[in-house]
Amino acid sequence: MRNRACISGTGLYVPGEPIPNAVFNERYGLDVDSFLREQRNIHQRYYMAPEQATSDLILPAAEQALRAAGVEAMDLSLIIVATDTPDYLSPSTAAVVQHRLGARNAGVFDLNTACAGFVTALDVASKFIATDERYRHVLVVGAYGMSKFLDFEDYKIATLFADGAGAVLLSASEGACGVLASELWADGQWHDAMGIYGGGTRIPATHASVDAKDTLLRFARKIPPETNPDNWPRLVRSVLARCDYSPYDVQRYFFTQININSIMQTMDLLDAPRERAHLVMDRYAYTGSACIPMALADADAQGLLHDGDVLMLVGSGGGISMAALALRWGMG
Repeated sequence: MRNRACISGTGLYVPGEPIPNAVFNERYGLDVDSFLREQRNIHQRYYMAPEQATSDLILPAAEQALRAAGVEAMDLSLIIVATDTPDYLSPSTAAVVQHRLGARNAGVFDLNTACAGFVTALDVASKFIATDERYRHVLVVGAYGMSKFLDFEDYKIATLFADGAGAVLLSASEGACGVLASELWADGQWHDAMGIYGGGTRIPATHASVDAKDTLLRFARKIPPETNPDNWPRLVRSVLARCDYSPYDVQRYFFTQININSIMQTMDLLDAPRERAHLVMDRYAYTGSACIPMALADADAQGLLHDGDVLMLVGSGGGISMAALALRWGMG
């Protein structure tokens, strides 16, 4: 029987102490708090310390997921880190994590589809497990250290983003649980609209004419605001149709946590109860590729996920890249 990739453990980690919106009111002399609460559902966020890197956020989240699953680091077959804020341009952050966990038997690689990275990595990991019996336990991490790349002169951007990591352990199972279907989509014409553009071969960090702004997160063009509400419902329906489910059959939805209005609009378009969208941006702000695994781990910790529940994960980010994935919760 072909193995299914089932989630056997989850974990999340945020660094330091919570930073409330009021800090930005004082910094900018504006009522930033009201907008963030009412339009983004953001109340606070966490930033890593100056001496910390993305791998420092990943390690505790990964260890929590391993403990929850009862799996040792040495039993890992593969580690995939989804991030666009890596420790280094090269080598992979996954290699750092492998060393620090002591997971000497695991292969490693990073995956970057911006904030769609975690769902994309989960899709990739599930296919390793389904097609190769050597892959029994795969650690999949979404991690974000965007505070190191924020331009704090731009309050409209700086107040949204935060740091954190979420991890899941995927384990091979012959049960009814696991990944059911998935779909990736992109619209590459927007590749130059939002990102960190310095440091690669297009704008080398060592180039004499490099602008310091190129090393920071930049919104160079306005992405149409309807992008997520137009495409999220389409992707959800497409994935669920292959599983013979309707949007109402999904017990929990996990969307990229950047805009509460887009999430609620999507739930209404799907004719699904709004309360089935699990939200964490009120506590953690926007954590990019980490937000969906953090939301998943949060729901798991609260006991909101039950064996047999159908879950829907939808991530979107710069590129534009999107990824949607349906799974059945439980170890079967």
